[in-house]
Order: sequence, then structure tokens, then C-alpha cells
Amino acid sequence: LAQGGLVQGSAPLSAPLLIGSCFQSPRTMAATGMKRKADEEIPLGPKPDKAYKNSEFLNCPEARMIRTVCELQQPGERLKQEKIDNIVMFFGSARAKPKAAFEAALNAAQAKVAENPEDAAAKSALARLQKQDFLIPMFDTTRDLAAMLTDWSQKRQAKGLPAYAVGTGGGPGMMEAANEGAWRAKGPSVGFGISLPFEERLNPYVTPELGFEFHYFFTRKWWMIFQCRGLVVAPGGFGTCDELFEIVTLMQTGKIKKMPVVLIGKKFWQSCLNWQSFVDYGMISEEDASQLKFADTAEEALGYLVNGIEALEQEGVPKQESK
Repeated sequence: LAQGGLVQGSAPLSAPLLIGSCFQSPRTMAATGMKRKADEEIPLGPKPDKAYKNSEFLNCPEARMIRTVCELQQPGERLKQEKIDNIVMFFGSARAKPKAAFEAALNAAQAKVAENPEDAAAKSALARLQKQDFLIPMFDTTRDLAAMLTDWSQKRQAKGLPAYAVGTGGGPGMMEAANEGAWRAKGPSVGFGISLPFEERLNPYVTPELGFEFHYFFTRKWWMIFQCRGLVVAPGGFGTCDELFEIVTLMQTGKIKKMPVVLIGKKFWQSCLNWQSFVDYGMISEEDASQLKFADTAEEALGYLVNGIEALEQEGVPKQESK
């Protein structure tokens, strides 16, 4: 304490009361008029905010662990209130668009290049967009699959069987397609959003009571996985592959129970990732590779999901406790 300047005469007044950017030193307090004069009339005593109501403190670097705990705890309470016990997560590219939106974006990109043919960035953006037209039918497949899964779940729930809600990252593209499918089927869907500079809010099809916005990617991932009982992965980039590999790694290492994993777009996935080579080089087993199912239609994908979920139910997985 003496070294910290809390004992009279042990340190100059500039020593901070507590280490960290959230707190003021005695000298700063005096400079801002917080020091009382000797002849000043004694007012009522101060009534400071409680620490957990102090937004300045809660948003400072020293409170990072508190914010992390909030992101780990609060979603569970809300999911419990809304009676969401089991989720089928849908991952995929945020760039995917339905046909009308894709054509509008393509026309805008072409017009931008026509206006300035020497604009290298515009030409590059147009070329990249043109490559993504293969996503149009897969957007429809993802939306239809989410609707079919929601309908299947509601019929089961009416019989007293466990229900399964659609879950996504809450953003645009394939995530929006899945949330829209659940919305069309008049069922709930979860959106585990993340604060990003280019996404101001969740997509409009997320059930409002089931929409979340995370600051930390790792707490968001934790909740994407914690109640996940099935996984659908549409074509995507690094983020989609990261989420896919994270879940299959947790299954491989026994941290979570094995669940149905369905990859939408056989040609895309089998050309981008040579799964058999992983087996041939001894990096994964035949069993690891065979748990990945590939589908081009919503009907085919639903069959894989239903079979996998029903197999899990025979093991009592919806009631399992997390490791």
C-alpha cells in the first residue's frame, strides 16, 4: 500500500488511487473541483453508482472479463425463456443473394465499369460478382431447407417431441436465407450476430426475441455450438470453413457428440476441399470423412438431418450436459 501511495507521505499526489485508465488520481480529482475547501459548507454525502451500473467502467479495458461473462451468460437465459433447447445451425457466405437481388447488384456493377472503364477496382468487383451466380440456386435451397426443417419440427412438437429451431449468424446471404425459410414456415429462428462495421443490424427474418449481438467472436462461437444438434453448411469462404472445421474438430475430439453435418453444393465442396486426400494421407479416418453428407436439394439435405437427429435422440443427446 505504501508503494501505491495510499499511506500519507509515501508517494506524491499524482499516484493513482487504482491502476488503470478507468480511475482518477488525487491530483486529477483536485484539478476537476472534486477537492473540498476547508471553509466549505458540508453538503450531503456522495451517492456514487454501483460498479455494475457504471457504464464508463464496464466499457473500459479493465472490465473485459466482465463483458465476456455477460456474453456467455445472458444468451442462455434468453434462450431458456423462449424455450429454445435444440438448434440446427446454418452457415454460409454472407455474399449470397436471391436472383432478383443478384441481378440488381450485377447491373449496378456493370454500370459502374461502363462509367469508368479504367477503374481497376470496379472491374475486379464486377469479375468477382459474376463468379458468384452459382450461389443463386443454393440460396433458394438453403431457404427451402430451413422452411422444411421448421415445418418438420413443428409437427414433432405437436406430438410432444423435441423441437429444433433454425440458427444462423444473423447476417445477410445464406444466413438470411435460412432465417427467411423459418419465417416463411411461421417458426422461430435464432440470430447470433456480431458487431461489424459493415453490418448495422441483424437480417429482418431473425425472430426479435432470439436476436443477439456479440462483441467477441469466441463467445459467439460458443453459443453457436452449445445447443447445436445439426449443422448445414452452404458455400462460403474463410469464415464458413472456420466454423465448419471448428465443429468437426470438436466432434472428432469428443468434446461434443457427433451430429449430422450436411454440406450444400456437392461440386463446390468436393472441388474446394479434397476430403479423400485427408484420408489418403492419414490425417483423418474414413469414419471422420463419412460423417460429412453432401446434398444439392433441400429434400436430400432434410433426409440427412432427420436421420442424424433421430439417431442422436436415441442416445438422449437433447438432454446431454455439456462437457
